[in-house]
Formats: sequence, structure tokens, C-alpha cells
Amino acid sequence: MAFSLAVQQDALLLLRQSISWESPCIPTTSTETTSASQVDMSLATATFLHFSSPIQLSLPLSKQTRFVSKNNPKPVDLRSVYFAWLKKDATPSEYNASVQALNAELAAAGGAGGVVEALAYVERIDLTTYLEGGTEESEFIKSLPADISTALASAQVASGAAGGIAPVTSGAAGRQRKDIDPRLAEIYNGERRMGDRNSVLRGIKPTDFSHVRKLAAPFNARKAAQAAVANLSKNPMIAQHPKPPARRPDPIILLSPSASSLLRMSNIKSFMENGVYIPPDSSSLTSSSSASILHITRVLPGIDPLRPIRFIIVDTPEQFKPEYWSRVVAVFTTGQVWQFKSYKWQEPTELFRHTLGVYIGWRGEQLPGTVKGWGRGVLSAQVEKWSAGAGGASRWRDREIVEGIWKSIEENMRSKGWKRDSGPMVV
Repeated sequence: MAFSLAVQQDALLLLRQSISWESPCIPTTSTETTSASQVDMSLATATFLHFSSPIQLSLPLSKQTRFVSKNNPKPVDLRSVYFAWLKKDATPSEYNASVQALNAELAAAGGAGGVVEALAYVERIDLTTYLEGGTEESEFIKSLPADISTALASAQVASGAAGGIAPVTSGAAGRQRKDIDPRLAEIYNGERRMGDRNSVLRGIKPTDFSHVRKLAAPFNARKAAQAAVANLSKNPMIAQHPKPPARRPDPIILLSPSASSLLRMSNIKSFMENGVYIPPDSSSLTSSSSASILHITRVLPGIDPLRPIRFIIVDTPEQFKPEYWSRVVAVFTTGQVWQFKSYKWQEPTELFRHTLGVYIGWRGEQLPGTVKGWGRGVLSAQVEKWSAGAGGASRWRDREIVEGIWKSIEENMRSKGWKRDSGPMVV
């Protein structure tokens, strides 16, 4: 009972013990999980985290933990710690993108509110190591209060997890008695300090063991699946109401990497968001041409009139996973076939049966023959030629063209099955 009491007072200990027991934690909207309506598997709307082992307990996701980030002196809350654990295998860029997406959902209508703190890569590694039981302390984790630490140690002795006699710490610094004899203190100071397994395994050079985690991933996934099945058999309410589908994915827009393209990574954001064309090499642009990924937002009333949709813009599909191709909603092209060499559909006619093609050229110039041959799957538009001496008022037609492009993208997305809370239909 002392162990349960100690764990209840500390969110990190309870989360660490649940992971050790392979007991899934359940985000909920209440301290109880007796009703299916109270089980909410989304961290964006849940307000509590329910632990089923070693004890039945629900803690607020806003509860502060003993984990403190270097960038913020305020203790990190349980929602941020648990989210970092869920994303322990994500790369830094994937993790940061996930944090931004979750914060947007928290702030949106129906969200639980608050902000998930983005931990640095080293902080995430330390946190994961501690939660997995690989270490007992971390520079980012405050020590336990003396009463909880004593209660936890006593419970471990009672359960047989630890010996009944505490190990003697070398050196006078480990002696807690204030009335120690000065001669004994001098002897203690001369003792050889012995390191534990953590200090012995850490050499003078940092060693990357990330490959071990990749090798262990299939075994961990199998164990997690077995634990989930066992948990469903214990909790019939969750079995009757399975986890809701994942949130709507972000649609993707592909640009042409050609140097002759009028729209590139440096000026696409200005054009599609502000409705103003600026040459890609202009010094007035805020976006960099070397950026590998951009995000723009747009409200599409026919899909979701209340929430803006976030679009991902890239100029190469090199980092694409196979399922990403179903999320491509537009491909900007200059009419050069080599652009599609690394695409899933390399034939233009087949490509533009699956997604919308967009060609942007100068007003007054003829449409390339290749673009004409691709048929109605490609939207053609022409912008006024750029003049450095002309003012911004001369670009009034740009917004009309941009609105036409967005209208075509929206119609294409609706035909592919995009809805307010779901992505495209995969056929």
C-alpha cells in the first residue's frame, strides 16, 4: 500500500511503472472510465490520463511533473511528457511537426486548451531512458521528496524488489549523520568511489545505440499488441468502442523543381496565401528557396467551413511514404516530363487522372504543346509579366487567378473523398 501511495503522488513514477508493466495509458475526459463517452483517445480533447496498472488512477494531463526543460524553468506537464513518450521513435523534425499540430488542435474549438511543450532531442532521450527504466536519475528530473523516496524504497524491500539493507555509499558525502567523527570522515574521503552500472557503461565518448532500438522495434510492437489485446479483455467498454480514426491528414501540393518555373519554394507562399505574384529571386520574399517543406493554410468551405486546412508544399517526393501519394491534391508543372521521373505515376496522363495539374505561365505567351496534350486534367493560368517599376496595384489580377486555383483544388479534393474529419478515399 505504501508503494501505491508513493506512486499516486508522482506522475513520472506512475507512468514509468505503467510502462514497465506494459499497461496502456488511456486518455479520458473524466476521472472515471466506466462510460464509453468518457474514453477519449485523443490528447487534443482529453483532460485526464487513466492508469490501470499497478493501480487504477486518473491524473490531470495538466498536472506538473518533476521534469524540467532547460528552455523553461516551469515544470513540464503530464501531457507534454506522455506525448514525448509516444513520439520517442520520431525524428526531431517529425516530433516538432507533431507538437505544432497537437497545439493547433488544443487551441481549436473543442480542444482541451493548453500548450504541449516541445522538448529538445537530448531531453527526450533522457526522458525515454528514465521511463524505460534504463536510469534512476537525470539532470532534467528533480529528485523525489524524502518522504516519497522513503516510502518507495520500503515498498520495494517489502515486495522483494530490493534488499532489506541499503547499500553503503562511498565517501563522506553519502553519510547523512551530522555527528560523524572527523577522523572517520577523513577515512571515508580516502575511499575509492565505485560507480554504478550507468557510470561504468558511459565512457568518455558518446555512443549511439539507436540501431538497437530499430532492431528491438518488431519485438516491442508485438508486445504492445499483446498488451492491447489483454487490456481490451479486461476493459469491455473500450472493446465495444474502439479507438476513433486518426485525424484528417494534411493534403500535399507538389511544385516543379525546374529553375524555369514561375512558382518555386521561395514565392509560392506569397502567391497562394496573399494572392500576389513576386519573382522567386526577389529580395522582398521572406521564404527561402532552399526550404525543403512549407505550410500554408486555407479555408475550403466545401470541405470544412469552420477550420482552416493546413497544406504541405514540397518540390520533390524523395521523402514520400507510399501512403503520401493519396494526399497529393495538386501538382504544379512547367510542362517538362522529367519532373515526373520519381513520381508514383510517371506518365502525365495517368498522373493527372489521380490529381490536379496546374500550369502557370506569362500572359500573352502560348501554352506549351505538352500541356495541351495532357487534356482537362491540367488547369492552365497566366499571370501578368513582372515589372520592377510597376506598383502593387498592377498585380490585381493575381488574386483572381489564385482564387480559381483554390476552387479547382477544392473541387478535386471533394471528388476524392476529403471531408471535415477524414482524408481521401483510398481505392
